[in-house]
Amino acid sequence: MLAILCLPAASANADFIGLNIGVSHWAPDLTGNFNSGNNASIDLKSDLGVNDPSQTSLVFILEHPIPLLPNVKYQNFNLETSGSNTLNRGIQFNGQSYTSGTQVTSTFDFSHDDIVLYYEILDNWINLDLGIDIKRFDGEVGIDGNNIKLEETVPLLYISARFDLPFTGFYAGADLNHLSSGDNSANDSTLLVGYESSIGLGIEGGLKTFSLDLDNADNIDTNIEYQGLYLNGFFHF
Repeated sequence: MLAILCLPAASANADFIGLNIGVSHWAPDLTGNFNSGNNASIDLKSDLGVNDPSQTSLVFILEHPIPLLPNVKYQNFNLETSGSNTLNRGIQFNGQSYTSGTQVTSTFDFSHDDIVLYYEILDNWINLDLGIDIKRFDGEVGIDGNNIKLEETVPLLYISARFDLPFTGFYAGADLNHLSSGDNSANDSTLLVGYESSIGLGIEGGLKTFSLDLDNADNIDTNIEYQGLYLNGFFHF
């Protein structure tokens, strides 16, 4: 895939080094379920009362004029959250049974690093980037200290398009990341609008959705979705 993308990259890459540093805040609603060992699904909200996460992170983007090397974007997502609830039904998780009426405390952590390697296919008032989004998960799911570590690396196809309104500094765009392989799928999409001043200071915001359907990853199945508004302030130089 990357070898194919290299072909048009030489003409589209910028002729100077550019660095974009931003601070992003995202407070998504978390919904879905999970299970282990082919047991019945456990609902994050109705069974465990898991709270919605809220996270702030730095964003780094490096673009350069070297034709065959991809540009790089990095962001860390801290999606650790927890919950406490009295079970209204019996559940099983990681070899243990929890009966109805039991008070349980849960941990749900899908934190990950986002490393995007991409090429600029178009770079004018219409911008188009293609590449690979590598998501490296380092988290865990647990009930009352009975935890399963989640350490997975998931590569997604990355497509980013942006339309600049000429002479205004305003723009609108979308980032679409997708993977489908057998029973596993992942989608990470962002719809955004923003403004960048003539000196490189800017702000953007929009709706970000991340869904993950994993089958037997580290002995756990997941069907979850994070969705919510985000805001990003940045300096581009």
